[in-house]
Amino acid sequence: MPARDVYHDAVKNALIKDGWVITADPYIIKYEDAELYADLAAEQPIAAYRQEQKIVVEIKSFIGRSPMYDFHNALGQYIVYRNLIQLTEPEYTLYLAIDEAVYHEFFQRKSIQAILQANQLLLIVVNTTTEEIRAWIS
Repeated sequence: MPARDVYHDAVKNALIKDGWVITADPYIIKYEDAELYADLAAEQPIAAYRQEQKIVVEIKSFIGRSPMYDFHNALGQYIVYRNLIQLTEPEYTLYLAIDEAVYHEFFQRKSIQAILQANQLLLIVVNTTTEEIRAWIS
C-alpha cells in the first residue's frame, strides 16, 4: 500500500466536518489485472434528492521539487483512477484534493487551467491548517 499524503488527515477531517462519512481509507480500485489505491471514499446523504453522493478522493500535496512535475503525476494518476472507477463503480465521482495555497499559487496559472478544463478534473480545495473545505470545483 502506498504511503499517505502529508495532507491526508487534514482532508479527511475537512470532509467529515462537511458532513461526509468516510467509507474507505484507502479506497481500492480493482480492475482485471490492476489494483490501485486512492486515498479515500466518502458518502453524503442528500435529503432533497433522497440519494447519496459517493466520491473517491485522491489527495496531493504538491510539495515536491517541481509543482509541474507533481501535476504531471497527479493528472496521470487522476485519469487512470477515473477511467477504472467508471468501469468498476460508476456511482462514484473522483475528486483531486489539494491545499488552498497550492490552488491559488499554482492551479490559477493559465496553462494549468487549460489542462484542468480539457481533462475535466474535479477539485476539492482544502485549507489544511483549519481542516475546512474552501471550494468544490467542477
